[in-house]
Amino acid sequence: MTPACRLLNQQKISYSIHEYEHDPACSNFGLEAAQKLNLPLEQVFKTLLVTDDKQFYVTILLVSHTLNLKKAAQTLACKKLHLADIKDAERITGYLVGGISPVGQKKRLTALIDASAQSLAVMYVSGGRRGLDIGLKPQDLAAVIQARFADILDEH
Repeated sequence: MTPACRLLNQQKISYSIHEYEHDPACSNFGLEAAQKLNLPLEQVFKTLLVTDDKQFYVTILLVSHTLNLKKAAQTLACKKLHLADIKDAERITGYLVGGISPVGQKKRLTALIDASAQSLAVMYVSGGRRGLDIGLKPQDLAAVIQARFADILDEH
């Protein structure tokens, strides 16, 4: 049981568990999860840590898209953001890259969920380790991590 699942159980939030065999040669963890679990790309989200060199923030966006750092910075009222270093991301969240769940991180960070999630009945995010995704209502995710919805995607 990962910290993410423990926290959801404590908060009595319903979620589903989806496990798959992670391929160590695969570095696109989100797309791998979508393919191996046979889930629609518009329901599978990745968790990225970003920083303005003062604070760290969590962004949750579609695995098939790129984070628009300018939009995220504007929403968070930061001058400029960049992706967090892998070592920092792992240290701060307590999870390994490729298995960073937005839920149950060591420290609660300000979080943004891409607005596209709001219209979904279920979204899938990492459950806290490679090869484990969890499905839950976007509103439940936002409530448990105190996130807000915002347009943070790059246009294709």
